[in-house]
Amino acid sequence: MSHNSNFCPDFHKAVELIGRRWSGAIVREMLAGAHRFTDLREAIPDISDRMLSERLRELESEGIVVRRVFAETPVRIEYQLTEKGLALRPVVAAIGDWADRWLQCPEPSSKGPAAQLG
Repeated sequence: MSHNSNFCPDFHKAVELIGRRWSGAIVREMLAGAHRFTDLREAIPDISDRMLSERLRELESEGIVVRRVFAETPVRIEYQLTEKGLALRPVVAAIGDWADRWLQCPEPSSKGPAAQLG
């Protein structure tokens, strides 16, 4: 088995974790502070409840997010970045800067998606 000294499994794992669909958006939103599930769902367009739950569980299992349950009526559950998650702030900022420079988001159309089909 050959060993490529340029390959870094930790780097690859980090890119895979943060690069999973919706994970970066969740972390970016949570950099502003703790969020309830419904707050995250409203802040991230098009994410389904199932996908949000799945990603939150993954981020929690990796130690990036902590789930806190408050003994209130009704029970309140919040998700918050851990120290490990907060350490992603410069990474998220750098990706945002790169995206601003190199990517273009499509302009929203007042006529809706059908108008873009031309």
